[in-house]
Amino acid sequence: MEDLCSKREELNRQITQEEEEKDRLQHDVRVLTEKLSRVNESLAHRLAARANFDQTIAETQAAYTKILESSHSLLSVLKQETGNLSKATEPRRKDH
Repeated sequence: MEDLCSKREELNRQITQEEEEKDRLQHDVRVLTEKLSRVNESLAHRLAARANFDQTIAETQAAYTKILESSHSLLSVLKQETGNLSKATEPRRKDH
């Protein structure tokens, strides 16, 4: 009978230890779940901000490219008109 009581007492001690471990683990899971939720929320905000930056960069690059193309066109027209003006202001030669 003493042996059975001793084994029961040991088993009861093990059960108590496992219940305490279970409670600690459940607490850790709750803490980690809350932390995961905060990280996911932060990540979603950062991803949205990055998408906005990407869009702004793409729009800015497109606008810059248009400005550059317009500048090249304007420069080409300006060179052509300068050439035309130079020809128009040159003294005319008399052909003999």
